[in-house]
Amino acid sequence: MDRNSIIKTHVEKPKKFKGSDFRRWQQKMLFYLTTLHVSNVLTDDSPSPPAGVTTSEGTTPPTEAQLAEYQTVVQTWNTNEYNCRNYILNALDDSLYDIYSTMTIAREIWESLEKKYKIEVACSKKFVIGKFMNFKMVDTKSVLKQVEEIQVIAHDLEVEGMGIKSDFRVVLIIEKLPPYWKNFKLYLKHLIDDMSFKQFVLRIHVEEDNRFNKKAD
Repeated sequence: MDRNSIIKTHVEKPKKFKGSDFRRWQQKMLFYLTTLHVSNVLTDDSPSPPAGVTTSEGTTPPTEAQLAEYQTVVQTWNTNEYNCRNYILNALDDSLYDIYSTMTIAREIWESLEKKYKIEVACSKKFVIGKFMNFKMVDTKSVLKQVEEIQVIAHDLEVEGMGIKSDFRVVLIIEKLPPYWKNFKLYLKHLIDDMSFKQFVLRIHVEEDNRFNKKAD
């Protein structure tokens, strides 16, 4: 078995797109189509027939070799087009399949999906940004647990292409610490320049353990 066959065998086929999380599905689908060597029909133009050779005596028609090569290229293109179109359709939920199966060109389906659902992608980014900015910590819940929740949201920001640098993330989280941590919050602000995110989480962990032990005593 050659290397390409091994890659095809181990590439997971994307789950069917049902109308949500389009950006993630699109990336997985594009990778899948690329490993199958059919994604070129989504970006390239269809092959053009060979032009004749123009000389001072006029234009001569393409040679038989050029025409034969062109026929081979066209046949490959048509096969890739047919396969790519059906790979995309078969990766759609039945409700969407019925809508897009009327389109005969793979690129038309791909661009139509992108146009329709890119609005959802933009809304998703706004939602994640708002979720991060509006997150408020409370005294009644483990601070370390709340830091983990913010980390999940920060990961979602990275997925959306809006990652936050580690040092800036530390500053933002310090500002979100609950009122009961006011004094420790001031203490952390003096350490920001020399503290990595891992060190920050460790200090939160130690401080929360100390508070828990004092409360128990």
